[in-house]
Formats: sequence, C-alpha cells, structure tokens
Amino acid sequence: MNMAWKEIKKSKAKFIILGSIIFLVSFLTFIISGLANGLSQDNAALIKDLPAGHFYMNEKANQTYNLSKIDPSVQEKVLQEHQDAAALSIQMGFVNDVEDKQHSVAFVTSTDSELFEKVKPGEIILDRSLEKDGIKVGDVLTNNQFSGEFKVVGFADQKKYSHAPVAFIHMDNYKEIYKVKTMQLIFIPGQNQAQAINGLQSFSNNQFLGTISSYKAEQMSLNMIIWFLVAISGMLFAIFFYMMNVQKIGLYGILKAIGVKTSTLFRMMWSQMFFITAIALVLSVVLSQGFNMIAPEGMPFSLTIGTTILLSILFLIIGFIGATLSGLQIKKVEPLQAIQQGDI
Repeated sequence: MNMAWKEIKKSKAKFIILGSIIFLVSFLTFIISGLANGLSQDNAALIKDLPAGHFYMNEKANQTYNLSKIDPSVQEKVLQEHQDAAALSIQMGFVNDVEDKQHSVAFVTSTDSELFEKVKPGEIILDRSLEKDGIKVGDVLTNNQFSGEFKVVGFADQKKYSHAPVAFIHMDNYKEIYKVKTMQLIFIPGQNQAQAINGLQSFSNNQFLGTISSYKAEQMSLNMIIWFLVAISGMLFAIFFYMMNVQKIGLYGILKAIGVKTSTLFRMMWSQMFFITAIALVLSVVLSQGFNMIAPEGMPFSLTIGTTILLSILFLIIGFIGATLSGLQIKKVEPLQAIQQGDI
C-alpha cells in the first residue's frame, strides 16, 4: 500500500486523468440509469406497482393485450376460484375538460378488486399528474364516444401507463366507449407458478411488461447504453494499467530481484485501482443524487440508493478485472531480462 501511494503522489497527473475519465463515465452511467428507471416508472407504473403474480390473456392474441378477449365463462370461473384475482382492460383514449381541452389518458377498468381504484358508473379517478393541468375533484369531463359525463371523484398517485396518466372508470362506461363486451386480461396475484388455464397464456409481471412494445424498446436501448459505459470503464482500466506496466518493466525486474513477490505487485496495482475508483464513484454518487433531488419536476428521473450501490459495486468489479488482466504481464517478468530492457 505504501508503494502504491508513493507512485500515485509521484505520477499525480496520470492518475488524475484516469480518475477524471472514470468519474465522467460513472456519472453519465448513473444519470442514464436514473433516466431509465424514471422512464420505466412513467411508462408502466400501473403494472410495476402491482404485487407479484401472473397476467393471463387469450393465447390467440399473439402476446398483444389489445387483441385479447377473455371468454366470460372462463373469467367467471377464474374469479370464483381466486377471490383476490381481477379481470381488467386497458385502452388509450382521451377526456375533455370543462374548457373542452383534450387530455390523453389510459382508460383502465376492472372487476371489483383491492388492486385497482373502485368507481361507480359516471365517476372517474385520475392520476395526480392531471391536477397540474387544472383538473380538480368535482370537475365534469366528457368523451366523444361516451354518451354521459364523468365526474372526477379523486386522484391516484403514480398511476401511469404508456407515458399517459391512468383514468379509472367503471366497466359499463368502458364497454360503451370501446363497444366491447369482454375484458382483455386476468391478473392473479401471489402465484409462484402460473396456473394452466385453457385458452389463456400466462405472463409474470416482468414478462407482461415485455409485451408492451414501447416499454421493451425504450428500456432495451437505455440498458444497452449503461452496459456499454460499464464495459468502457473496464477497458480504460486495462489500457491505463497496461501502459503503466510497460513503462515499469525495469522497476518490476529490480523489485523481483530483491525479493518482492508478484502478489505484492498485484496488490499495489489493485490498491491504486480501488483508490482512484472510490474517489471517482463518491463524486459521481454525490452529484447524481444531487441531480436526483433537483431534477425538473416533469422529468422522469428516479435514481434509488439500491441502484446506485449496485452500479458502484459493478464499477469496482469491472475495474478490478480490467486492472488484473493488464497486470498479467507482471507475472511473466523475469528480473534479469527486465533490467536489461532499460532502467527505471
């Protein structure tokens, strides 16, 4: 450790440059991760907030919930067997406020269940984000496909679907708007293993999220960027320490000649890697958490402590692997040959 610290003080510029690059890469990774989590919540909070369980849709729907139609007899049988289950439908639409201004929403209706908001015919419960648009409890909303009116009876927190605020309405009103007689999905919470139901295909919560095309494409792109940034950080460590080791072949030869073990040299390199990465990560975590608190109100950004810790550990592991791979040449150094190649 003493040798590692002396070398850092001797070659401050080199290590500051490496630390700065690691800081920028890790900070960018934290920001993109927060954006990915925020967009994930904004895209599918309705589904993500449900307890673990399984969704069921018609197996002929080709994993597209919009095309799914649950047979009423099958629905009745499942709901009788599972008292906590719910049949539900989701469809994009809009409502008009008292000023005839149109607001995009995701209409959601369900059978009687504690998992979803309960409303009576003619009532509507909206995601709280619509409060910022001037809608308040008691307002009357309309829809061009609905013969009646909706009275706003309340707001729900963090209920989004496909980046649109959710609007909970009664089943009869939903069927009138979309001219349907059946529900799209059945959700059974608390199942460790999916139950085989004739004519229906099962999906876990995460699997169902994968059937939402916008969610899958969005998260795949952002996660790919995150993994590329993590891989780049590992390559930076490998390249940096490789170049450093090439320059110190003569020094390693002398150290080995006087009895310094190869394991000691590796520990010196690991200490330097850990020291630089730790400082860079501390700065990145502080700034990213600060950004998490001051992010614009409408920006879908969410960086949890758990995600931050996980990414930090990942950076340390990748840094360790990169430094170790670059240091394999230390093991091959022969004292006499290294000394003959040049002095330190």
